Amino acid sequence: MKKLGALLLLFFVLTNCQQNSGKLSKVKPEEVGYSSEKVAEIEQYIQDAIEDNVIPGGTFVLARNGKTVLQSSFGQVSDERSYANDDIYRLASMTKAVTSIAIMQLVYQRLIYLDDPVFEYIPSYGKMTVLNEFNPEDSTYTVVKTMKPVTIRNLMTHTSGIVYGSFNPGKLMAVYEKFDMNVGFSHPEWTTEEWIDRLAEVPLAHQPGERFSYGLNMDVLGRIIEVVSGKPLDVYFKQYIFDPLGMEDTYFYLPEEKFDRLTPVMVKVQGEFRDAIDLGMSSAVDYPKQGPRNLFAGGAGLSSTAMDYTKFIEALVEGGNEILPSEMMPILLEDQMPIVINDYENYPKGKDGSFCLGFTLYQDKPTKTSPKSPGTYEWSGYFNTKFFIDPAEQMVFTGMTQISGFNQPQFWNGLYELIYEGLDN
Repeated sequence: MKKLGALLLLFFVLTNCQQNSGKLSKVKPEEVGYSSEKVAEIEQYIQDAIEDNVIPGGTFVLARNGKTVLQSSFGQVSDERSYANDDIYRLASMTKAVTSIAIMQLVYQRLIYLDDPVFEYIPSYGKMTVLNEFNPEDSTYTVVKTMKPVTIRNLMTHTSGIVYGSFNPGKLMAVYEKFDMNVGFSHPEWTTEEWIDRLAEVPLAHQPGERFSYGLNMDVLGRIIEVVSGKPLDVYFKQYIFDPLGMEDTYFYLPEEKFDRLTPVMVKVQGEFRDAIDLGMSSAVDYPKQGPRNLFAGGAGLSSTAMDYTKFIEALVEGGNEILPSEMMPILLEDQMPIVINDYENYPKGKDGSFCLGFTLYQDKPTKTSPKSPGTYEWSGYFNTKFFIDPAEQMVFTGMTQISGFNQPQFWNGLYELIYEGLDN
């Protein structure tokens, strides 16, 4: 049955892989109901942010109705190099969207089901515990048993209790450090299997389904993809997502001939942007150049260009297109919080939205403040990358910078306001 499912997916991919040279070609904005004047304002807004030292630069793509109205790079990487449209950026958590779609491919094939317990695919997850009491003096702790198993749906919605230790100072960070679990992008020795089995030994932050807690959930899903498909995660992504979409610059570990296109991560020090490697942070940012390795972080490990990633999200706004049958899209985009926890108080993304299977989901609420249409879904990455998919307007956006510790969200908020002002309604 599993072989039949794989054949069905391969048949779907092959029959829907359209080499459409016109897709995402750049057009005059008015051809797709957008304003040329507003594109100019957006470009000036980004340039002003560079001059005001808000960002050092980056690459930005905006498309509507399958056509590109903005594809531009701004700023200087160094005195010798400008940002370019073919620059490669670390996606960090924008990797999660790719893993989510891969999981939905397996759901479509009926190789997995959303409410399956994770231990059916990774046996080490059959003995999970939950953190109970913690002693800050010596970091000792006690645990209790889980009341129910962690499911694939829990992982897809970050309600499993698996967290990022490094994002949770205090007891959670201390416990994760005990297990050497502050891993997110790569590891010099471990395989994906070893890493995810080690993660199963760490007590959960709370009972499965109790609340939303952002963490290493997609990394566990990446291992499930490997188990079910029989392929390493990088091979699966390439065969069923990257190749069908023509994504030629998206990798976990870059080939050496593309090293020079990897954009440096910048850190603001005393008001000026500096290269993270010059600050001694190479171990934290150089992972795309350290392969090939056998650990593939389904939650954070990919690097890509802005246009490659736009090809991916454009396929989704078109209803799955080459990579996911259209009948799976309503399942992907269903509000999961009432299903999983029914507790919006503990959802940290504000009153505008909720969470679907792997994405923040904007809703039509009286409290809505974002200009994004209800039904828009999105996520971002640690190094200050962003994307959104707006099905109502058939519009997608990808914004790539590379900044560690970016703390000026007003830049993105102002940019989104300008983007929506450009629509011809």
